[in-house]
Amino acid sequence: MNTTTKGKIGVLIEEHFDETEYRRFNEFFPKYGYEVEYISHLWGQPNLTFNGNDHEEQATVTVEINNIQPTDYKGIILIGGYAMDRLRYQVNSQPDQPNNAPAVQFLRKAVKVMDRGALKIGTICHSMWLFCADKELLTGRKVTCAHNIICDVENAGAKIIYEGDETTATYIDGSLITGRHPGVVEEFMQVFLVEMETINETSETVSSTNYIG
Repeated sequence: MNTTTKGKIGVLIEEHFDETEYRRFNEFFPKYGYEVEYISHLWGQPNLTFNGNDHEEQATVTVEINNIQPTDYKGIILIGGYAMDRLRYQVNSQPDQPNNAPAVQFLRKAVKVMDRGALKIGTICHSMWLFCADKELLTGRKVTCAHNIICDVENAGAKIIYEGDETTATYIDGSLITGRHPGVVEEFMQVFLVEMETINETSETVSSTNYIG
């Protein structure tokens, strides 16, 4: 099957990523025609290899986040584990200045594209941490996340959606798709896929309309 006919899904990754999500992303999305491309800040290196939380999986990344645009992708996923905490690290920090880590700057651009309806962004488990680096990215949004970062997400201005006595498994708020933790990765991927397909359907409709006109 041709894995690139529908476009690419960019997955932000760093050290201590969630291995369950990593394995399933690599298996699931290519089946439906999407190429999975891992992206990170490479610190001037041609590539970097990151280890998963359980030290059973490694991901070698060659795509520097400073060299790409959100519009290169149909969807962006922030992988779980502790990877997003590492990606929000900034070398220089000043009082009252926004976080300037490369991944945070990329996310700001991606959110603008997302809010136009031209890109889907997904977070799962702890990966909401990258959004928490800038309250302007989260304020007023409805999301779900892992229980142990509820306080971080609420402090960043988001409203967390519950289902009984736990955060809901998955939630869609516009073009932002969030998942609770790796235990719901199957549902998360299905929801994310369906949401991405709406972009393809819209693009096909526009192309058809332009052709007829």
